[in-house]
Amino acid sequence: MSGLDRRIFVGGLAAGAAALKASGALAQAPPLPSQPVVLNVIDVAGQLQLTQAGIDKFRAENPNLVSRINYQRAPSPELPGKLKAMQDAGRVDIDLVLTGPGAMSDGVQQGLWIEVWSKYASAMPKPEDVYHDGALMMQKNFGRDQGVAVVYSPSGPLFEYMPAKVKTVPKTAAELLAWVKQNPNRFTYARPVNSGPGWTFLMAMPYILGDKDPKDPMNGWDKTWDWLRELGTAIDYYPTGTSATMKELGEGTRDIIVSTCGWDINPRVLGIVPKEAEVFFLEGTHWIPDTQFMCVPKGVPDDKVAVLVRLMAYMLKPEQQAFTYDKGYFYPGPAAKGVTLAMAPQESRDVLAEYGRPNYDKMIADLPFETPLTPDRLVAAFRRWDQEIGAKKAK
Repeated sequence: MSGLDRRIFVGGLAAGAAALKASGALAQAPPLPSQPVVLNVIDVAGQLQLTQAGIDKFRAENPNLVSRINYQRAPSPELPGKLKAMQDAGRVDIDLVLTGPGAMSDGVQQGLWIEVWSKYASAMPKPEDVYHDGALMMQKNFGRDQGVAVVYSPSGPLFEYMPAKVKTVPKTAAELLAWVKQNPNRFTYARPVNSGPGWTFLMAMPYILGDKDPKDPMNGWDKTWDWLRELGTAIDYYPTGTSATMKELGEGTRDIIVSTCGWDINPRVLGIVPKEAEVFFLEGTHWIPDTQFMCVPKGVPDDKVAVLVRLMAYMLKPEQQAFTYDKGYFYPGPAAKGVTLAMAPQESRDVLAEYGRPNYDKMIADLPFETPLTPDRLVAAFRRWDQEIGAKKAK
């Protein structure tokens, strides 16, 4: 992606790169089943909005492999514990997990996922061949050889507001803090572990505030934790998910919320947030990209794994990737390189022509990108936020 800082491919990515390079040419997928299987898919990131069309298309084109797909949704923080209990009991009834970095990272830490890239290399494309730069960075950082990145966004953070309510738009972190304290309970953001905007906001503030070490949430974020605590004195509660913040902005009970490119576009398309809502960036903003993954839990039977690795490779093809433009939900959406808006369904093109923001492409090109925290440090940051910031005001 244009404007992506090449520094993202060094340092903390070494372990992920090594894991991906371990994919051997002799690694084979299990044999295909003799009878079509039923797949149980759980979405903990709102990903079905982007990928269900492609998954259903795979089933329709492969009736000899898949007879039915059962979909369910659940909150991201609940999934790792649920999966671990299933695996300990030897009864895993979830075949495919659609997740963001939160549950992805927890699963990596707890050893929940099958190493699909290294175990079944013959059924998967080479990551370097299929992903654009930003998605490849996220694949190496989070997916390692376990999750399969399927959608990508530069993400945020940005701040969404109602122009009729906010006459002087904050430009700096200090100005935002002052506005929030002068207008108590008119600003909020969702719990980071369960919110794309929340997690990009959490990881971006150390850059915006000039903290000692933005890669170390335990020892390098002194300014950030102090700023977040002070911000919280004028926040009544932190919603458990992003949808609630959008609803409150649309209803007029909030004047500014934390957002991202996709969360700005899609709720306006759906009428949850008024079309006239605007966005702003703070001085010193660095993009913190977001990505969603497909993961196969350990304990899934081989006949299903054989189908799933082929499904995941199928979802990286340009035709399926073009669906991920959707209605701007994860703008732009595709993780694969060479997939343009001209390839997307007409509905997606029409929606983005009306509700997209022309300055996004410029901001994507102009603002620096940063590698998000590695899974272990991301889990630590989420835990610390929950304990020190969110615990007193969760709802």
